[in-house]
Amino acid sequence: MLTGGPLDVLTGDYLAELTMLILGRDRLKDPGLGYAKTFLRQLEDCLGLAHEKGVRIVTNAGGLHPAALADAVRELAAKAGVPVSVAHVEGDDLMPYEEGALTANAYLGGAGITACLRAGADVVVTGRVTDAALVSGPAAWWFDWAPDAYDRLAGAVVAGHVLECGTQATGGNYSFFTAHDVRRPGFPLAEVAEDGSAVITKHPGTGGAVTTGTVTAQLLYETQGPRYLGPDVTARLDTVRLEPDGPDRVRISGVLGEPPPPTLKVGVTRIGGWRNEVVFVLTGLDIEAKAALVREQLAGPLAGVESADWTLARTDHEDAATEETASALLRLVVRDPSPDRVGRALTSSAVELALGSYPGFHVTAPPGPAQPYGVFTSATIEATRVPHTATLPDGTRVAVDSASPAFEARGSGGGAPDGSGAEPRDGGPGARPPVTGRGGVGESPAGPTPRARPGGAPTTRAPLGTVAGARSGDKGGDANIGVWVADEAAWQWLRDTLTTDLLRDLLPETAPLPVTRHELPNLRALNFTVPGLLGAGVASGHRFDPQAKALGEWLRARHLDIPTHLLPPPAPEGTRP
Repeated sequence: MLTGGPLDVLTGDYLAELTMLILGRDRLKDPGLGYAKTFLRQLEDCLGLAHEKGVRIVTNAGGLHPAALADAVRELAAKAGVPVSVAHVEGDDLMPYEEGALTANAYLGGAGITACLRAGADVVVTGRVTDAALVSGPAAWWFDWAPDAYDRLAGAVVAGHVLECGTQATGGNYSFFTAHDVRRPGFPLAEVAEDGSAVITKHPGTGGAVTTGTVTAQLLYETQGPRYLGPDVTARLDTVRLEPDGPDRVRISGVLGEPPPPTLKVGVTRIGGWRNEVVFVLTGLDIEAKAALVREQLAGPLAGVESADWTLARTDHEDAATEETASALLRLVVRDPSPDRVGRALTSSAVELALGSYPGFHVTAPPGPAQPYGVFTSATIEATRVPHTATLPDGTRVAVDSASPAFEARGSGGGAPDGSGAEPRDGGPGARPPVTGRGGVGESPAGPTPRARPGGAPTTRAPLGTVAGARSGDKGGDANIGVWVADEAAWQWLRDTLTTDLLRDLLPETAPLPVTRHELPNLRALNFTVPGLLGAGVASGHRFDPQAKALGEWLRARHLDIPTHLLPPPAPEGTRP
């Protein structure tokens, strides 16, 4: 990013729900830890180059201990002889929070970052801020936005959301990846304008692609309803407009913002207990009977265990040419508050069946000890109760809120580009009434009533992914699936067809759960949230795909009746699809 082309601010997003749990365990071992050590190793290679090019660095790698990371950056800069000023943002850490909590952190906005950059910081280290704040905070500094410039802030938040997962916006994890060379996708960048609009692009000569499709996919990632709630602004995702702006350039415009909610989200991690697993390999004939035998034989050892989940994955093929493709996998996952009940004694009892169980008995790994697993939950707290604080390069500590001088004193300099904040800004118009559009926008437990098909148009049984892309992800124990199409005719069909009932039919694992559906007509997209699908979150290992990363691809692989005229023409014989 530093050598490939011009750049003003380089951002780094190091935190995720699982990361917070890992950092919490680090802090238990050493109170001086709790930050992302990999950031320091990367900084050794590029701090001098960033200083030479005048690029500011903004990162949330501070994790649970931003002050310690800021000190480590200063030490690194001194050893390297690079004269940089370092500031940090804190106040998100709410520990001690409640009994059993390992970490508890409020999601802060970008105002503390803005204050640090206004005070002249070259490197800004934060704790738990929202991922998008790494972009909206610098944008507010650069353009000298007022705290009520909601439309502009919302535009920057949307740009930040697109950038936060790196190459996911340039063809990584993209449904239609075969259309582009994504072997080594370049990282995305946002050219943010004073009105809050932005162009997503990448440095010339880097791999991957930036298209309306790749940007749409990332916009739908790990979001819920049309209102994207944040500490600085509520961004209206149903107002986002995308349009091509040249090769590998997509313009984001039209984003409306509303005031932020009075509360902040709090992410809480704790050690949930102990887990272990055994994967049995079942080969050849009588797969179901072999699985039933193992379950019966282990019923006694499992009697005192709090939770024992069995999953049979039928990866076997009839008359297979290799032993591996003739085999299925039977997975046992056990959890308990006590490590003894799910420890080596239990896994050993499973392996000891080897000479007296089903024919061909073997497992994928030897018996192992129990491992602790984590649980992530979220709550809310009044924003006024969180001590959002910017520690400036000279050590001054400034309380940051909408009435703070550090946030209000626009044009105070300290590193803002010349001419960027010379005159007052009028801010955005604030809250807007809901966009009604076609049939309204918002959440619906059931989705629309299917409309009649005009003239009984012919259909073809085909995978949904033939016409639709998808991107899925996790928020704690909840999953989301965003589904989009490329043209208006396909959108009319998708909107009318893919109801929550049909989603449950296509993905039976969601059937018992309260699925909610949201329409985003500007993006020709639907977004589904599935509360509880992931149990207690990624660290608990509740599910085969614990972060729902492939949930959207499973949906795309399911077959349904699709109007034939929407399907792409078949590829010429002998060509690659």
